[in-house]
Amino acid sequence: MADLVIRGGQLVDGTGGPARPADVVVDGDRIVDVTGPGRAPRGGREIDADGRLVTPGFVDIHTHYDGQATWDPEVSPSGWHGVTTVVMGNCGVGFAPAAPDRRDWLIQLMEGVEDIPGTALAEGMSWNWESFPDYLDELERLPRVMDVAAQVPHGAVRGYVMGDRGAANEEATAEDVTAMAAIVEASLRAGAVGFSTTRTVLHRAKDGELAAGTTASVDELLGIGDALGAAGAGVFEVASDMVDPEAEFAWMADLSRRTGRPVTFGCLQNDVWPQQWRTLLELSERANADGARIVPQVAGRPACLLFGFASSVHPFITHRAYRAVADLPLPERVALLRPPEVGDAILWERVERPGFGAYLLSSFHKLFPLGDPPDYEPAPERSVAAIAAREGRTPEEVTYDLMLGRDGTELLYFPLLGYTDGDFGALGEMLARDDTVLGLGDGGAHCGVLCDASLPTYMLTHWVRDRSRGERFTLEDVVAMQTRRTAELYGFGDRGVVAPGYRADLNVVDLDALAIEPPEMVYDLPAGGRRLVQRARGYGATVCAGVPVRLDDEATGDRPGALVRGARPAPA
Repeated sequence: MADLVIRGGQLVDGTGGPARPADVVVDGDRIVDVTGPGRAPRGGREIDADGRLVTPGFVDIHTHYDGQATWDPEVSPSGWHGVTTVVMGNCGVGFAPAAPDRRDWLIQLMEGVEDIPGTALAEGMSWNWESFPDYLDELERLPRVMDVAAQVPHGAVRGYVMGDRGAANEEATAEDVTAMAAIVEASLRAGAVGFSTTRTVLHRAKDGELAAGTTASVDELLGIGDALGAAGAGVFEVASDMVDPEAEFAWMADLSRRTGRPVTFGCLQNDVWPQQWRTLLELSERANADGARIVPQVAGRPACLLFGFASSVHPFITHRAYRAVADLPLPERVALLRPPEVGDAILWERVERPGFGAYLLSSFHKLFPLGDPPDYEPAPERSVAAIAAREGRTPEEVTYDLMLGRDGTELLYFPLLGYTDGDFGALGEMLARDDTVLGLGDGGAHCGVLCDASLPTYMLTHWVRDRSRGERFTLEDVVAMQTRRTAELYGFGDRGVVAPGYRADLNVVDLDALAIEPPEMVYDLPAGGRRLVQRARGYGATVCAGVPVRLDDEATGDRPGALVRGARPAPA
């Protein structure tokens, strides 16, 4: 008798091959057989998958659960969307190594860059570590519903080695670089799966300073990168503005060739240079043809902000009349915002917004009602600007009234990157390529302005089943995008495929019933910290290491997840 049998499902095995009816047989934490329907032996536990899909568990390679994973065994909301493995430590921010006198600095760095409440981090983390290997040991102690893997963050390493000089982005000396490389190599040998850095001016600590490492010299980046070559392990992850693409690709390609390790970078369309993504893909192709391995990491839906009175940003956030009530609890605030005279005082106050703030808070042609179910590819005529024109009102009036909906919890959708001129075309082209990888869901981060941890569910609902304004992807391709292909980048050869010998990380999905609920603000982080979460319906089961951790969209209470230390070989 097998430990677990998933019987009678339509198997989409993660390889990209055609779906087929099959039974999946599990013993312990491994798949031992995939056989024709009705041919599996009896199982000590059985899951009826008739009429539903069976897929590998999803592997999300761009998350920021570095703090949350030390206290939250559910690793939510990613755990609600079929994810069974996450990679943390992206964008150069994290919590190890951590000298005792730099803990507060690391918290405010993460709070500023990734919008995770500092009070929650301060209360939630035990700080039972100083070195990165110590941090990995702490991660290993907590049972959880999924596996976690961690990268070494540049900001933390710089702060540990260089102190205030590192925090202030002063140039590293040769001795500094040698010390940082030694830390990274030791961390990789202890089980880190990569190293990450940021080179974007959008990433700033809470104190307003650029994230540590943003302006690091090429010598520093290559010197640290050599640690990956010395360890023979790890991915080098980069978040960059790509202001000078040729220069950025020169050092990334050099690093990849000299170390033999892959470099992955965030590749998104932006409104300032709408075709830049094509340049970045061409440069990737050129570098890879010359012996590098550079992997553009692309998103499955636009990188967005959610505007609302419950969120961290909206067009009235800097108005003095609004600031007078901004700190009140939401129900009290909304009650005070409803009277017309209060609304008029806010709406007709003139506010000067320089630069990016003016673009962000005044681009009403890019602001949309999100709706229920959420619509992440709205037609241009659904924009706030279009509604205002039809109704003979100002966009500000329309925005204000919409945000008062649902007792002030209504959220408006601002697709910041990846949705220029109301077109999803760039996203589709990037996703369709064989040399890109799906990522950038940012699970655990940007708690007050977005929740894209639902990306795995969205890929199935929007790109496979529901899309009406353009081409869709096949079910087989979308499953492969977020299983085998993401696992392969980080060397997780033991997962991402449903076949004998592979990890028994599995999903049973009712594709017809699968749905994403609207994001909602909850206050369940330590110290009552807030975050946007987004739930899913339609997961019959999520199995991690052979153990069902969710059944019919509810947690079972089992927590078989573990720390992934380094690359894993594929089954023989």
